Amino acid sequence: MTIDNRIQVVLIDDDPHLRQALGQTLDLAGLKILPLSEAKGLAGQLERDWPGVVVSDIRMPGMDGLELLSELHAQDPELPVLLITGHGDVPLAVQAMRAGAYDFLEKPFASDALLDSVRRALALRRLVLDNRSLRLALSDRNELSTRLVGHSQPMLRLREQIGALAATRADVLILGETGAGKEVVARALHDLSSRRNGPFVAINAGALAESVVESELFGHEPGAFTGAQKRRIGKFEFANGGTLFLDEIESMSLDVQVKLLRMLQERVVERLGGNQLIPLDIRVIAATKEDLRQAADQGRFRADLYYRLNVAPLRIPPLRERGEDALMLFQYYADEASARHGLPPHELQPAQRALLLRHTWPGNVRELQNAAERFALGLELALDNSGDEGGGATVQITGGGLSEQVENFEKSLIAAELARTHGSVRSLAEALGIPRKTLHDKLRKHGLNFGDNSHGEENE
Repeated sequence: MTIDNRIQVVLIDDDPHLRQALGQTLDLAGLKILPLSEAKGLAGQLERDWPGVVVSDIRMPGMDGLELLSELHAQDPELPVLLITGHGDVPLAVQAMRAGAYDFLEKPFASDALLDSVRRALALRRLVLDNRSLRLALSDRNELSTRLVGHSQPMLRLREQIGALAATRADVLILGETGAGKEVVARALHDLSSRRNGPFVAINAGALAESVVESELFGHEPGAFTGAQKRRIGKFEFANGGTLFLDEIESMSLDVQVKLLRMLQERVVERLGGNQLIPLDIRVIAATKEDLRQAADQGRFRADLYYRLNVAPLRIPPLRERGEDALMLFQYYADEASARHGLPPHELQPAQRALLLRHTWPGNVRELQNAAERFALGLELALDNSGDEGGGATVQITGGGLSEQVENFEKSLIAAELARTHGSVRSLAEALGIPRKTLHDKLRKHGLNFGDNSHGEENE
């Protein structure tokens, strides 16, 4: 079991009277403490990025303070460890400082000296963890761009938001249509956070039968209901120390929503048939394809739960809003599928690219991924473009064929959209999914202009 990240000071001393006195001093100063009588096993209970400090006596039976320091620093050399020494142990304390101890206090010492040292150590710890988060964000930027492929402004903004939220402890509500990649975003938030070494537990609330949902989520004790012969650890408890991902949260019954709200507020869980409150150290990421505010207004979702979840909303843009990202994603998944099946990669023909760009992708990335798989296998496939603007026919795409001819395709596509939008800058930029500056650069590059529109000028 890991120590809760809300604990700021772990205090270790085998003398119960001193332990109580020091603990009271720290507690009165508003610090959350965990008093322990021995040091053995502590390192295994601390995550590498635990945000607290350790205060320990040097001379103790079993594992002493120097051994503890060595074990803790083998796991995290930057963890502040404050050592308490007797009057005759000053040379030992000097040795400890050389070994990396943050500070040492010689008995007897004033309460203010202890508080000052602990507060300075906590400030240093926050700085160290902030720097780690920054380095992690920079090193993982390329990894994030391979998970969430695309250069469109909506995707750039989404990746920035994920990078900013991942380093926090905030619960997140992901909003996105079916197939938009909500679990991909949730896993990215987990993997880029300090909880990345903990469990990632994904639950599809819509797939759980009403009769078992409480047992699955909260667990149960033997005899809690007919057939409950042994204890079951629920998903919430299993996710302790990590991240819990609740997909399709709108599918939860109102009764289960009440219990979920309590868990979110108090961070405790109670198994069915049990009386013990089990503390939880988890991050909750919920996801929905519905407008939860509207569902709350209609009485299908608890308003208090909606406001509790909506602290850090994260919207995934549908594929139809991402312009040329569709081409990049299609080629990415097609090449991946070709490599997986041991097949040579196929090149998209210009006409195929144009058709992919015009498709509205109602199934979002999931639909595109399936289409790319079929393309890589050399199978003929059909995209139903009945809902696309300007098209009601079924589009046939086959693998293999001509070379790419990117420049000619780009010019012909812009020229076609230029004619369709009647020279409107705004409409043309939106149709192509590019900024206006980029649009003007491409028009100059291909020798195109707005002179052929019916007004003879550039329209907004």
